[in-house]
Parts: sequence; structure tokens; C-alpha cells
Amino acid sequence: MTTDTPARLLQLLSLLQTPREWPGGELAERLGVSRRTVRRDIDRLRELGYPVQATLGADGGYRLMAGKAMPPLLLDDEETVAIAVGLRAGAGHAIEGMDEASVRALAKLEQVLPARLRHRVSTLQAATTPLTAGDGASVAPETLTVMASAVAGRERLRFAYRAGDGTATRRVTEPYRLVSTGRRWYLVAYDLDRADWRTFRVDRVSDPFATGARFAPRELPTGSAAEYLRRSVYQRQESYTFSVTFAVPAEVVARRLPAWLGTPEPLDGGRCRLRASVGDHVEWLAIRLTMLGCDFIVHEPDELVTCVRELGARLTRATGAERVNGPVRHAD
Repeated sequence: MTTDTPARLLQLLSLLQTPREWPGGELAERLGVSRRTVRRDIDRLRELGYPVQATLGADGGYRLMAGKAMPPLLLDDEETVAIAVGLRAGAGHAIEGMDEASVRALAKLEQVLPARLRHRVSTLQAATTPLTAGDGASVAPETLTVMASAVAGRERLRFAYRAGDGTATRRVTEPYRLVSTGRRWYLVAYDLDRADWRTFRVDRVSDPFATGARFAPRELPTGSAAEYLRRSVYQRQESYTFSVTFAVPAEVVARRLPAWLGTPEPLDGGRCRLRASVGDHVEWLAIRLTMLGCDFIVHEPDELVTCVRELGARLTRATGAERVNGPVRHAD
């Protein structure tokens, strides 16, 4: 019999998180308490925000339902390891959609991982290779979690940095935001030694260390970290302006494109147009536009028009070759 009420509530919650309905009598037997105590414990969980639904019947039953908010979850060892490995793999390769919120989740999880599970996560990740990854440089998940924790805790961050020309420096910063472009991770921060805002490619950062010194957040020169990154990166690169019309509404394109690429403007007939300046290679932009999964027309620049045309021809030839040579053989 579990006489410790908090421990009993955790045990009850662990049972309810299994996707099934639990008869009241079975819960009472599992916990070694009376059905009346089970009902009181169910009421306590509801007060804590857990949406426990009761069903009528001779024995009655309880099931944990989806609610308006996400209450804390209890995970067993295998579930914890699976989630940690998945978050680490995604963070390390800057997969699009793996934004700062996901990195914060990884930071919180790794902060409370027991030593035995931390070792299992590291061993499993070292022994596996992800099939898909971002096309940018990989990033150590530990680097991202240290940075995310410093951003959330408003702690000054010290790290070693290697510039594009290979110059190595030590930086002390007030980290503001982590930004993922889908290809790379960047840190937007205020550089104390240079008394100015800077952007840092995270794959060029090493030995990050949160100093514990707190700071009051400064106001960015632009409205958002993504916008500041866009301006900062493109000022250092030879950029070009592109213009594309999509055959779908603006909100559809906005959901599928990273915000730093710009905001599509609605047009009549359920279409939209995107006009922005970028510093990436036209080949990457052509592929990125094709991956949207909708029809589009490129207006400028001529280099992008040519690149999209050549990409289309290449894909067409690939399809034709597949018909001639027969079906593609898959790995066993």
C-alpha cells in the first residue's frame, strides 16, 4: 500500500498516461488503496490540470484525455532516451522546423537526465547515422543546449569562435536568440568586447560556457532576431533580388517558407508574390522553391530562371531514364 500521497499521485498519473481506460477497481488494486482514495486522487490530478475523464458503469473507469494545456508528463527510461536521441539528431542537423522551442525542450530534458540515461543517449546517437539531415554544417547538440539555456536564463555566454577566414577569437556575449534558417543555426547576441550586435554561425562555435552573470536584455536594432540575421548575413554577401509568383494563397507559402526569406503578398485569383533579397546560391533557392510542392513562376533574376529551367529538365531526364532502364532497385 502506498501511504505517501505525492508518490501515489505520481504512480496513478503514470498508469493513466497509458492510452487505455482503467477501471476504478483495478487502479485501487494497483495502488493498494480504496476506491474512495482513488476518486480523491483523481480529483487532485484534475486540480493540477490533468484532464481525467470518468466513465459510468458498475465499476467505473478513468482515462487521461487531451486538454487545453500540456501538463507535465511522466516518461519511462526507454521513452526518455527515444525523445532525447530524436531531439539531438534534429538539432545537430538544423532540420527546418526544428526551431528554438525544440532546442529549449532538449536543454530542459538533458538538464534532468540521470547519468545512466545520459550515457545511453550518447551511446545510441554515436552508433546511428540519420538518413536525412539539413544541407548545412552539423552542430553539436550540447552547444545548442548550452546556448538555449543561456538565452532563456539571460546569462552572459563565453565561447571560442572561428571566423570564415579561419581567425580564432574568444567572445563574451549577451545571447538574444537562436535562429535556424533550415540550413544552419545562428546566434544573435550583443558582443560586449565590440559593444555592438553580432551574428555567429553556431557550427563555428566551440567551448560555449554560461558564466552565470545575469543581464537585462537590450533592444535589437530590428524588430526580430530573424530580420536582424537576414540583414546581417546579406550585408556581408553579394545579394540578389528575386521575384516569384505562386499559384497558391499567401498563407500557404508563408507556412512552408522560412520567415527570413520574406513575406509573400496576396494577389487576385488565390495567388501570391514573393520578392526579396538573398545571398544564397541560386541553385539552393531553385531547389527550395521546388520543394514547396506548388506551381510557381520565376520573374527575376535571369540566373534563377535559367537554374529552375535546367533543374526541371534534369528531373525530366531522370524520369525518362527510369522508364528506359526499368524500375529502380531498392536496398534489401
